[in-house]
Amino acid sequence: ADTLAMVQARVAKKDPEAINHLAQKHFFGVPGLLQKDVRKAIKLWTEAAELGSIDALYHLGVAYYRGEGVQQDAAKAAEFYTKAAMQGHVVSRHNLGGCEGDKLNHDRAVRHFLISAKMGCKDSVETINRASMVGFATKEQYAEALK
Repeated sequence: ADTLAMVQARVAKKDPEAINHLAQKHFFGVPGLLQKDVRKAIKLWTEAAELGSIDALYHLGVAYYRGEGVQQDAAKAAEFYTKAAMQGHVVSRHNLGGCEGDKLNHDRAVRHFLISAKMGCKDSVETINRASMVGFATKEQYAEALK
């Protein structure tokens, strides 16, 4: 309860990371402390993103991709992932690769996975490996991802 009060004090001062943190608490709920409220989480993530939280951009991308608390919208998810990825968010870059793969844009997908692999995302390395086994990526691209 004390921690929540401290977070809420930071939220009142428009701290984007505190707002992002509170959004996550609302998204999952905190037993005996905070009711799960996905719509409230979306509202808070939107505010945090507008104030500069890269993690909030990522969480909004996930919400739109999965249709959690908002209408499912892969294009909107990709917009949020792009904004976060352009600021260095590794998992957003990986997820952009997935979005491109969903649209069968395999070359673009592999380029995103290569970038996130070079940033340390092991899931991207594994994805490039699997893509190379079915002809969507080259063995050279997989070797590059391993570097």
